Amino acid sequence: MSRWAVAHRWLLASALLLSAWGVVSPVDVAAAPKELADSTAPQPKRLIGIDVTEHLERDLPKDLEFTDETGKRVRLGDFFDGQRPVVITLNYSNCPMLCSLQLNGFVDGLRGMDWRVGEEFRVITVSLDPEETPAEALKTKQRYMRDLGSGDVGSGWSFLTGSEANIRALADAIGFQYGYNEVRQEYVHPAALALTTPQGKIARYLYGIEYHPKTLRLGLVESSEGKIGSTVDRLILFCFHYDSSEGRYAPVAMKIMQVAGGATAFVLGGVLTSLWAAEARRKKKKKGAKAHPAGDDSSPSDQES
Repeated sequence: MSRWAVAHRWLLASALLLSAWGVVSPVDVAAAPKELADSTAPQPKRLIGIDVTEHLERDLPKDLEFTDETGKRVRLGDFFDGQRPVVITLNYSNCPMLCSLQLNGFVDGLRGMDWRVGEEFRVITVSLDPEETPAEALKTKQRYMRDLGSGDVGSGWSFLTGSEANIRALADAIGFQYGYNEVRQEYVHPAALALTTPQGKIARYLYGIEYHPKTLRLGLVESSEGKIGSTVDRLILFCFHYDSSEGRYAPVAMKIMQVAGGATAFVLGGVLTSLWAAEARRKKKKKGAKAHPAGDDSSPSDQES
């Protein structure tokens, strides 16, 4: 690759980084629980204890058994192949409102990405309701596959049902605190996604009912430990950190300045080197012209004779 081609790539990367200050706007993702908790309004009694306690870097219990939407018995560990990150959601088919809002927002975010479920990453939706059947889970999956508009994603997105003990064990491992309202006969739970590494460690949490495609993409790049995403994705991620109080990736000014400064120095060095080389060639050519004036065709041997 030529020096100018490399310089062009660095200039492009620098431009992307400098423009990346606006990559994710403050309204990309709905407010995280921390922001909601700052409200002066008293919390309803049924929401007390409903929260997410982040367990970053925790290994998930991969020996937990569930049943997928086809009726097949599976282990949680079956979904981690060491290559692709996995997104885990905890919802249930008969949820009257929040689950639909969350999964609709998730699907909207997925539609805005150029990655496909089942290729660069996988998704698991585990039902909070131990009474839910695989047949109900299948209907729910079919609905969201239609909304996603990507046809049959096969095992790329699995909808799992299981015993109350196993559901609770997974929720506890993730830090997902939920309850059951006996009067309304519904589960009370937060809206959150858990992004895990290809080996099954919790890497990131995303909150709310809206998930901006760029936030999802950066979260998956981070969770994949560099196994997916382009060089530019990883370069941008280097300059951004996840702000859990706002549910988005925010720029880190010092890192952006370091990378942009390094790119500028690299390009400037290339330009100066090219100028110095051109000047050296010009001087050499001028020196040669003085040694052999125009019109002097005689060789050294002719002059000696």
